[in-house]
Amino acid sequence: MFGVVKTRLLQGHRTMKYPDGPAPELPEKFIGKPVIDCSKCQADCKRTCIDVCPTGAIAVMQSEKGGISLDMGKCLFCGVCRDKCPSGTICFGRKHQLAATKRDDLVVKNGDESLASALNKKAQKLFGRSLKLRQVSAGGCNACESDTNVLNTVGWDLGRFGIQFVASPRHADGLLVTGPVSENMKEALLKTYEAVASPKIVIAVGACAISGGPYIGHPETCSGVTKVVPVDLFIPGCPPHPLTILDGLLRFVGRL
Repeated sequence: MFGVVKTRLLQGHRTMKYPDGPAPELPEKFIGKPVIDCSKCQADCKRTCIDVCPTGAIAVMQSEKGGISLDMGKCLFCGVCRDKCPSGTICFGRKHQLAATKRDDLVVKNGDESLASALNKKAQKLFGRSLKLRQVSAGGCNACESDTNVLNTVGWDLGRFGIQFVASPRHADGLLVTGPVSENMKEALLKTYEAVASPKIVIAVGACAISGGPYIGHPETCSGVTKVVPVDLFIPGCPPHPLTILDGLLRFVGRL
């Protein structure tokens, strides 16, 4: 008994200070928010980045200025478009803040930036201090699920913000969904959603949950959560870094 206590004291405080302190250091290969400089975009090479994107995340903007846009909800953050772009129009920064409460805000246009906004005052009063979530893996590969589970470790300690994952949807305030929602999981997701008492929220984590990811348009998937239930928060990535997920959750409940 005394040996356990002694060991624990020697270990010290393991939980990071973020958001009251600096954010944890991101890995060297981390790919953050895309940055688009349409002034560099050349008409004769515009199709290059569009053709190499495996999920159709890049599109030509229908405006007088032209240029391209990149949908983070579809983006796998693979960096192929950046590598193939001869003019350097597309690059990826180090910003981990990617979440948005509106689907359209995930579309990056010439450096525009829209971060997740807090809940309305009534909802914030209900969920701002205590948010219980039921996680639903709707056909995911386990990457988004793993990065979400990291938040429960002692280093991140998601529970200190009053945000916890629960075993039953009847004990939850909302759902956190990963995966493209396979046809075999569609009914299960609907039943889980219906089991959550109102008012309730839905959070889509990862490219698969937002748009279907690499399975977009596949007949055995629903190409994302929005085709099945309404979504209140979108956290893009493939998979999103735990810091990106935490940032989105904290902004959503008005803690950032």
